[in-house]
Amino acid sequence: MPEADQLVVSARRSGISRGTESMVFKGLIPPSQWELMRCPFQAGEFPGPLKYGYASVGQIDAGPDHLLGKRVFCLYPHQDAYVVPLDSVTLLPDDVPDARAVLAANMETAINGLWDAAPRLGDRISVVGAGVVGALVAALAARIPGVEIELVDADPGRAALATTLGCAFALPDDAAGERDIIIHASGHPAGLQTALRLAGFEATVLEMSWYGAQMVPVPLGEAFHSRRLTLRSSQVGAVAAAQRARWDFKRRMKLAVSLLADPVFDALLTGQSSLDELPATLARLAHHPDGTLCHTIVYP
Repeated sequence: MPEADQLVVSARRSGISRGTESMVFKGLIPPSQWELMRCPFQAGEFPGPLKYGYASVGQIDAGPDHLLGKRVFCLYPHQDAYVVPLDSVTLLPDDVPDARAVLAANMETAINGLWDAAPRLGDRISVVGAGVVGALVAALAARIPGVEIELVDADPGRAALATTLGCAFALPDDAAGERDIIIHASGHPAGLQTALRLAGFEATVLEMSWYGAQMVPVPLGEAFHSRRLTLRSSQVGAVAAAQRARWDFKRRMKLAVSLLADPVFDALLTGQSSLDELPATLARLAHHPDGTLCHTIVYP
């Protein structure tokens, strides 16, 4: 039973964050990152067994009267019901449906990445990697006036997604060069090499991929120094430095949820299954994703 400052939430949908959860599922989180990579309500310890996940949408079944029946987003693992503190949930607007709302954590990552990249009006921006985070970053950047945005991916099937999101598309070998900002989110070392190749003079390459224990070769020869490039990381665990004085996690999450009112983001929802199927679903997505973007879990 909940205490006075707690809620009971029954899940309606949860989303699989395929990149991170696949690494967790396969036991690829390096020991040095076990503490950092804990999700807010994780049970168990790395490398496993453990309960993981951070994209749950549910309905409040017990708590203060004015909140009963309200839909919320919570950074909670895949589970059909749970008890959490009041301040751990974000209320969902009526115009953000359950399935799209599971993208809130990824949207929060995309927001933080753009804050770190600091795009300006009219910039030429390339996003390398058309997964969920890369697609969200590209879609947000495309809404900045005057920005020329190109979504780069090795899968030609992502071209239709780019068009839906309002972006140009290119395969890596055909991508435009001399870019002002390049954001890498493919999760593959080859994507980072592409990002560095596309950079113009004194451009910034923002690395949003995380490789776990994998060693990544970075081509810092050739024109890296003569072009005076900046290679910097972005990670959602801390609010971007430029915003930190005025923004906390709660305010950033409210922004993420509000941006999901746009139905264009339904293009990122590419499959669903039941909670009972989750073990098999995670195994499949970890080893044979076959173009999956955001796969959601449906609760009865």
